[in-house]
Amino acid sequence: MSGCIFCKIVKGEIKSDIIFENDKIIAFKDLNPQAPIHILIIPKKHISRIENLEKEDSSLMGNLIFSAKEIADKLDIKNGYRLVFNNGANGGQEVEHIHLHLLAGRKFTWPAG
Repeated sequence: MSGCIFCKIVKGEIKSDIIFENDKIIAFKDLNPQAPIHILIIPKKHISRIENLEKEDSSLMGNLIFSAKEIADKLDIKNGYRLVFNNGANGGQEVEHIHLHLLAGRKFTWPAG
């Protein structure tokens, strides 16, 4: 999608602090971190929201989760972390491109805070 900021990061048109990349996934530091460690993990394929997923995207979504585990290992996160998908404006999604937040470096409470 031409106007998508995350697609521009995937294409290298916008620089970001990339900490992980493979053929399907790219991960980078969030510019507005909500925790000491805040990584955005995105598929290189543009999918705007969860409800736009197709059956063939199920393994891609699994790759997002597994990539989070690999990133946590790489960053040596030992005391736990939070994984969050926001979906749609009411769900807190600010960029219309599926992305997984990996948050760590502090204790989290429930409800989210």
